[in-house]
Amino acid sequence: MNTPAKSKLIPPGLKKEIEDEAKKAFALSVYFSAWFCSISFLAVTILDERPIPLSIFGFAIIKGALSAKFLLIGQAIFPMKVNKKEGLIRSLLFQSLLYVLIVLALNYLEAGVRGLINGKPFLDSMMSFGQSDPLRILAMCIVYWLIVCPYLVLVGTKLALGTNATIAILFGEKKISDETISKP
Repeated sequence: MNTPAKSKLIPPGLKKEIEDEAKKAFALSVYFSAWFCSISFLAVTILDERPIPLSIFGFAIIKGALSAKFLLIGQAIFPMKVNKKEGLIRSLLFQSLLYVLIVLALNYLEAGVRGLINGKPFLDSMMSFGQSDPLRILAMCIVYWLIVCPYLVLVGTKLALGTNATIAILFGEKKISDETISKP
């Protein structure tokens, strides 16, 4: 039950900001989770593993949610800035590399936790991430960078043009009903 006293505790502006951040975190979690589930599915099919363990999708969804959280924290610490002289891509290059490092660190952490779950030492499991192959880890970083970049370009476009203009570019103009036009 929402009493007047409870609604006065949270100012309307703060409530809206919390809702917006929650929506952003959810959308980013879904985006990352879709990518990580797809990559996990590809990996088990390449290995011809049957039956496909459903636990990989759980880990992928958790990794997606954690990646979203850390990316949003990274954005709070290092706010995105778009320099119109340099252009959008050049402006976001450093940030995209920083966020890839965050995702890479998460993967090392996940490998350690997965090892613990399977009864192996945490540090040994973490160090065997990517089969301890620098080229494999570099390949993963490139894939993660390709995942992060479209998101950053979208956010950078929203910063440069505004949310309404970005939505209009991506999805078309909103149709305005006759009632909306006739209201003063």
